[in-house]
Amino acid sequence: MASGAVRPKLAYIVCYVKDVPKSAAFYADAFGYSVRRVDDSHKWAELDTGSTTIAFTPLHQRETDALTGEVQLPKSPRERGPVEICFDYDDVDAAYRRAVENGAVPVSAPEQKNWGQKVGYVRDC
Repeated sequence: MASGAVRPKLAYIVCYVKDVPKSAAFYADAFGYSVRRVDDSHKWAELDTGSTTIAFTPLHQRETDALTGEVQLPKSPRERGPVEICFDYDDVDAAYRRAVENGAVPVSAPEQKNWGQKVGYVRDC
């Protein structure tokens, strides 16, 4: 077990996107969050999501591409990225409808899974 000095706390999930303000607005509308901030350069936005912040930044940045590599996107709509963001709602059906009504692409309607959760899938804009 890690000592308290090195115990991590999940602080940010950073999404690399084509349009920072548009993505922040979409997630706010589709999933029920509020936008905490969009910086003046439109290179950073955050949602008010509780203890872990969901943030948005451009796909490519001179500050990070040279250090960590360029962001790789799926080559086709049939491929998906390596990360999935999951939200937990009391009313999954209502949350799914809200997301789709606000521009999310429906993938799989909510259904009860054998492990006990009700799950639906959408894709972002």
